[in-house]
Amino acid sequence: MSAVDDRAAAVRKLIARQPAGSDGTAGLLERVCRAAATALSASGTGISVLTDDGTRGVTAASDPGSARIEELQFTLGEGPCVDAFTSRRPVLVPDLAGDRPRWPFYGPAAHRDGLRAVFAFPLQIGAARLGVLDVFRARVGPLTGEQLANALTFADVIVAALLDRQELAGEDGTVEELTVGLAHRAEVFQAQGMVMVQLGQGLGAALARMRAYAYAENRSLEDVARDVVAGRLHFDRDTP
Repeated sequence: MSAVDDRAAAVRKLIARQPAGSDGTAGLLERVCRAAATALSASGTGISVLTDDGTRGVTAASDPGSARIEELQFTLGEGPCVDAFTSRRPVLVPDLAGDRPRWPFYGPAAHRDGLRAVFAFPLQIGAARLGVLDVFRARVGPLTGEQLANALTFADVIVAALLDRQELAGEDGTVEELTVGLAHRAEVFQAQGMVMVQLGQGLGAALARMRAYAYAENRSLEDVARDVVAGRLHFDRDTP
């Protein structure tokens, strides 16, 4: 197992140890938020699931204060979550007071609420954007290299959970969604191999492209795989 796999496994175990809260996707994401706050030495974290046009869907936070700060940027129309989603890049602000011009309304309001540093990580795979993970701190200072790597791992785990949640529509949202072994499904695995050849890339990239397509088209991964195997759907390097 690689170092990346080890880190992801550790993140999943930490999430699994969190107490259960709300049901469904919101409850799952709340557990992720609490685990992320612990792992990243943060005062709190928030997750906002967004459609491609920025419409806000499911949200979660590690605590009420973080939920309030997360909500604030959508009330004001600016903030790290908005920027990270739009730019598709992490937004790292170790000193909110020193970056006031960036968010003239959100910055002062969040600072009054006790926020001193904020780090936002887009949740995305291929062309699909799913939302943003926000990490809040009540003290000034950057993330360490280890914390940054953990934050990026949490973002990857959240993306996998959201995609798995869509594929398992109709079933209860549980932490087991974080460890669903899609590669064990024969038809998906067969389609994955075909897309790998079509793209000229590895198996991981092929599965990522299929999942992103399924998410964007609001279809299950199994349906997409079935079309690939039947020759009704073909991926190439220019396919979103």
